[in-house]
Amino acid sequence: MVTEPEPRADKVPFDIDDVLARVREAVRGFADAAMFALAARGHDSLFEQLVACILSIRTLDEVSLPAALALLQRASTPEALASMRPDDLDALIRPVTFHEAKAHQLHAIAVRTRDEFGGKLPCDAQMLQSFKGVGPKCAHLALGIACGHEAISVDIHVHRVTNRWGYVKAGSPEATMAALETQLPRRYWVELNRLLVPFGKHVCTGSRPRCSTCPVLESCRQVGVTNPR
Repeated sequence: MVTEPEPRADKVPFDIDDVLARVREAVRGFADAAMFALAARGHDSLFEQLVACILSIRTLDEVSLPAALALLQRASTPEALASMRPDDLDALIRPVTFHEAKAHQLHAIAVRTRDEFGGKLPCDAQMLQSFKGVGPKCAHLALGIACGHEAISVDIHVHRVTNRWGYVKAGSPEATMAALETQLPRRYWVELNRLLVPFGKHVCTGSRPRCSTCPVLESCRQVGVTNPR
């Protein structure tokens, strides 16, 4: 059942179609989130997208995207990546957070993909999450981009923005994902992350959001906002 954000006298009824149309226009001039940017450059296989998502964990897109490009230009297939030593992988991805652990994690994924799946990952969320360190966010986003699966990927930006709007009320990204699955129209499930990552970075920021110039201010309930710009 779709829930309506709590009414406020100074706000118009919340219309997710209108809100996302406004957000889509607002982020048109900003860089795409890293995984979407990689796909646009041809790195759109499920394996490449999973690699990119692991690199992005706890790392800014401005850092993870160049690291992903450097790695995938050297080894874009499970076979090529599995043939590398973890130390060589580590050298390529050194700018990202937890690079040493991620190098071993990526090497293990590449070896298993080569040996167990014949070099091609199946489009299956449960299988992807069987890899160490791969949670719902990475699995869903990689599947959405690479396989066209309708799946919601909730990172800190999606969690913050949708709760600030009052569209959902959830205390964690996992709870936000569950809430969105009950009420967000399926046509937006993949696009939501693409829209709200740049929107959350540049407009609806974590501290002092730019409410005065926000295109959805008239609809947003501004939940928890105390010091906007």
